[in-house]
Amino acid sequence: MSSWLHFVVETWSWATRPLVLKFGGELLEDPEPLRLVVTAVRDIAASTPLAVVHGGGREIDAALKAAGIERRQVEGLRITDEPTLAVVVSVLAGAVNTRLVAALTAAGVGAVGLTGADGACGLSEPALPHRTLDGRVVDLGRVGVPAAGADTRLVRTLLEHGFVPVIASIGVARDGRLFNVNADVFAGALAARLGARRLVIAGTTAGVLGVDGATVPLLAPTTIAELMAEGTATAGMIAKLRACRDALAHGVDDIVIVDGRDPKALATTAGATVPAGATRIAADRI
Repeated sequence: MSSWLHFVVETWSWATRPLVLKFGGELLEDPEPLRLVVTAVRDIAASTPLAVVHGGGREIDAALKAAGIERRQVEGLRITDEPTLAVVVSVLAGAVNTRLVAALTAAGVGAVGLTGADGACGLSEPALPHRTLDGRVVDLGRVGVPAAGADTRLVRTLLEHGFVPVIASIGVARDGRLFNVNADVFAGALAARLGARRLVIAGTTAGVLGVDGATVPLLAPTTIAELMAEGTATAGMIAKLRACRDALAHGVDDIVIVDGRDPKALATTAGATVPAGATRIAADRI
């Protein structure tokens, strides 16, 4: 169990508790889905303190292929050697983050591009070898997990002054080493540290699918292991569900997994309701 579970949550009043919104990189590549993302962020940020975390998996894959570097993953986690890490940092901190911040700025949003290295807001430590669902143990290489002692003062200051931090999921160790951190895990840890009222995970999947192929509208942390054991959760969803479980255990009120291509559904997640077709994961179901 990672030591990030032992941090002290920073306090906000209920009225100012932020929303943390994580976007999958597939929503940020092409002009039309990017436009929908920007519109949703602009509308939500007008009334709610908002921090954005993003990934960029498909662009990383393309860059690795172009560089002749093998793509290796296990259960949604990228096995990261030194050459792979260099590509990850270049794509996330460079192309994806800058593109998203520029689009938000053009829409009138006070977006500020960051990585987890900025202000040590994404302080991380090496991930332990990963034990797969079938019992294998895999060394993930330069993959990090959130560590105790991350400093979110920079993020808090930006939020308090009406800015939208846009954070690439790159972690940093105390000695300055960089890590590839799964974006869902990064977002879950940030949401918990900020005392966020909700974490929204937006991708190209409409929630969590059950054995019948339909979206599961409501999940409890206690049922996440059952869902993974049934074999219905994809590799990427497994990483999401584990991140959700940890975030709920450490102060996030609830989590909504939503199709980020639906602007109305995405905008709805800022309120108390949950859009149709999304999955809400809440500790109050335990």
